[in-house]
Amino acid sequence: MRRVIVVAPLVLASALALAACGSSTPTTTTVAPTTLAPTTTTTSPLTQNLVVTPAVRRSILAAGAAYHQLPVTDYVGLYAGRTFYAFDPATDTYYAAASLDPSPSSYQAQVGAQDDGSYNLFTRRAGAAKWTVYDDGLGGVQGGICPIHLPAAVLAVWNWKAHSCYPPAVG
Repeated sequence: MRRVIVVAPLVLASALALAACGSSTPTTTTVAPTTLAPTTTTTSPLTQNLVVTPAVRRSILAAGAAYHQLPVTDYVGLYAGRTFYAFDPATDTYYAAASLDPSPSSYQAQVGAQDDGSYNLFTRRAGAAKWTVYDDGLGGVQGGICPIHLPAAVLAVWNWKAHSCYPPAVG
């Protein structure tokens, strides 16, 4: 029985060495189940925290402005440090969160960006062109209710608290 344990690794090593010597076609080596422990691999993609490119920033800003029934020109952009973007393959959905930065020349945008309208959540199915917008102005308030369920994986890549729908305080 000791001879089988010594011979099996030698046979395996020889087969691998021969396979690596200039073979142009793939070679499959079968190993007895008693010589190697089985391994498990996971092939499911992970949720990704994505870079907010200028195009994504423009699309989020346009969706937010339309949601608030104001032109994009009523905003100067998105607040720095308050914009998040991720893709969750489990739901086949892109998620974003952002505060719209109102233009000083737009009274309506300034009023709308206060309190209840100060933060928005966005979802977009993979392959879809338009964002769905959710107003989350009270999401950071104690006892506030999130207008949508953000997957735990998205919260994790954004470093947000579990079961929240608002970013941590920005210092």
